[in-house]
Amino acid sequence: MDRASHPLLELTRARLMEFIREPEAIFWVFVFPVLLALGLGIAFRSRPAQPLRIAVQQGSGAAVLAEALDRTPELTARLLAPETARNDLRTGKLALVVIPGDSVTYIYDPTRNDSRLARRLVDDAVQRAAGRADPLAVGERHLTEPGSRYIDFLIPGLLGLNLMGSGMWGIGFNIVQARRKRLLKRLLATPMRRSHYLLSFILSRFVFMILEVAALVGFGWLVFDVRVHGSIADLLIVAIVGALAFAGLGLLAASRAQTIEGVSGIMNLVMLPMWIFSGVFFSYANFPDALQPFIQALPLTPLNDALRAVMIDGAPLTGNLARLAVIGGWGIVSFATALRIFRWQ
Repeated sequence: MDRASHPLLELTRARLMEFIREPEAIFWVFVFPVLLALGLGIAFRSRPAQPLRIAVQQGSGAAVLAEALDRTPELTARLLAPETARNDLRTGKLALVVIPGDSVTYIYDPTRNDSRLARRLVDDAVQRAAGRADPLAVGERHLTEPGSRYIDFLIPGLLGLNLMGSGMWGIGFNIVQARRKRLLKRLLATPMRRSHYLLSFILSRFVFMILEVAALVGFGWLVFDVRVHGSIADLLIVAIVGALAFAGLGLLAASRAQTIEGVSGIMNLVMLPMWIFSGVFFSYANFPDALQPFIQALPLTPLNDALRAVMIDGAPLTGNLARLAVIGGWGIVSFATALRIFRWQ
């Protein structure tokens, strides 16, 4: 058989052409993550901390206290009627309400970080106004260099999220759509093997994976000065392993699904926990310790950790072997299971 007409090569070429002809797929794979990075990068850009909004409840001595608190650079204080102050606090417009008197009272929500911070700042200002003096001078150092910002944390997470989404949605929808149109039944009559058909999706993912990494990492570098402190080759290897794992999961999700609605439900069920728990937008350390073993077992968690280790910490590939083993295990098991249970009809 002529090498150029090998079923696997022809199928891989067909997968690439199918993708290029779908403008929606191009948008979600290349444009959407860049727009998401732009929006979140602007929202969480490095900028001076905004003063916390507080209110002093009207009453005896309230005007003097409000003026003293408003002189604190970290606070913006205003006088409000009791009912208005409580309502603004309840709706999140204020971080804290101060009731003046012989004994100053603070009303705030202890579950809100801004309220707890406002309570400390206000109490510090009140105590100083009452004559407290600190005996020891202190200094501050602020982290602002690349590698310590939120955008540096965000870009690798978005890259992992994009590898997951494009791997699963890009493959799962194509297979189910071909099954619905009875194209798989026609392919069954060809000399092509089942493994050729499934592998063609994985090989086509390699091409788009490289473009995805280049687009998002390049955007982060040009717009937000997000640098790759490790090896570019190591970053590509981690991305390749991640793309393989989610391509395998996409194949598995579509192996038996008969409708677009069915495969959508399966993939959303698989991806939703990783959207929430795998540390895309914030650290998964915020979740309880009891959930950590479950979180670490999700394939997106070690992928995000490995991407951040290479990009932020400059870690070598040898430092990510355990994470790559978890990711690769998901890919191998998923592909082997998909190969076993896949149905043409």
